[in-house]
Amino acid sequence: MTREEFEELVAEALDRIPPELTRLMDNVAVFVEDEPPADDPELLGLYEGTPLTERGEWYAGVLPDRITIYRGPTLRMCESREDVVAETEITVVHEIAHHFGIDDARLHALGYG
Repeated sequence: MTREEFEELVAEALDRIPPELTRLMDNVAVFVEDEPPADDPELLGLYEGTPLTERGEWYAGVLPDRITIYRGPTLRMCESREDVVAETEITVVHEIAHHFGIDDARLHALGYG
């Protein structure tokens, strides 16, 4: 799958997030990269920033939070295009949930681990 096709899958996954949630997202940007950091080669996605639940009066003038979805590990772990679509959607939801302050333990319990 080309990078452009994968980027489109990420965009489609973002489009499936309910509007009432996307309206609440604040100061966050989503990126696609081919590979994760070398120290975590199987990482599918990464949230970097300050979750909405931890922001206070001090939160002003900061760079956007960053959600990165990694193409390489996703393609290597999936056996079919349908698997890639499903895994990409799970990863996008997982990382957006971190933006909302939901931790990994809760996400795993909800089936997004």
